[in-house]
Amino acid sequence: MVKVSIIGATGVIGKNVAFTLASEDTVDEIVMFSRPQSLEKAKGETYDMYDALAAEDIDCKLTPSCDYNDLAGSAIVLIAAGTPRKEGMKRLDLAVPNARIVSHYSEKIAEYAPDTIILVATNPVDVMTTVALKASGFKKKKVIGVGNHLDSLRLKNYFSRYLDINSSEVHTRVVGEHGDHMVPLLSSTTIGGMPLKYFIEHVDVDVIGLVNQLRNAGNTIITKKGATEYGPAFAISNLISTIITDSHKVLTVSCYLDGEIADVHDVSLGVPAVISKYGIAMIVPIHMNDFENNEFIKASEILKRATDEVFEHIGEEIRTVEK
Repeated sequence: MVKVSIIGATGVIGKNVAFTLASEDTVDEIVMFSRPQSLEKAKGETYDMYDALAAEDIDCKLTPSCDYNDLAGSAIVLIAAGTPRKEGMKRLDLAVPNARIVSHYSEKIAEYAPDTIILVATNPVDVMTTVALKASGFKKKKVIGVGNHLDSLRLKNYFSRYLDINSSEVHTRVVGEHGDHMVPLLSSTTIGGMPLKYFIEHVDVDVIGLVNQLRNAGNTIITKKGATEYGPAFAISNLISTIITDSHKVLTVSCYLDGEIADVHDVSLGVPAVISKYGIAMIVPIHMNDFENNEFIKASEILKRATDEVFEHIGEEIRTVEK
């Protein structure tokens, strides 16, 4: 019996993750947790989803709830609640108000589902990963931010579409901040097994243009349609399925670092990690050239300052109890 709970299930990301995950037919129950004033909307979402799932003979149970007791027994609790990013906003603009929301829910998760894995999708996700870690008191392997998983998928997609080549032939990764200070690892990117630096000697590739497109991807979508939904939902659902199936894939997620990469400490950043049913099984060492290493360290410094600023505002509101 695999149970996943989604906090913020009536929001754009939460409901899309719920439906995507239910459609994959890999979980037995999804708790669609909402505030009491949104419970009727959560019920309506479940009715609509049941109608769609019936066409595929999928029997996933959908439980609308505002009762924290329903979180008990969850293998994963996704925090997708928070103020969404609007056009022109940077993810860090949301830090303090969303930190209060994430810290509150993280404490409740620790109380009602102490054996779960916390997955954080609320922006700014790297800062919120640290907030969830501190507020829950969980071990760091059990608190995972969505991080650069979506960014890595986007860059893979951009290369694939630009070159008109199957995406399975593109191996690339983005680390650092899920935001302006993301670091595409171009030095280790391969196309059809060939390192990118050799590939572009034979094929004209606008690498700078693709990277700029990547950095602006979220804001571009928000400007044109108001919110990102399908990309994040599928990336998060993919991460949840990786945990549930214990498949030990290497995904780029936000992890709290203690010197594992570039001697960076006391901050959460997107890095490649082996994902198992127990959470983060291992942070994978990565090779970066000098430019990438410097950019990664710069990202860590910016996020550390932002995280420290958040805790200056809400630190006294968070109780940290080591689990």
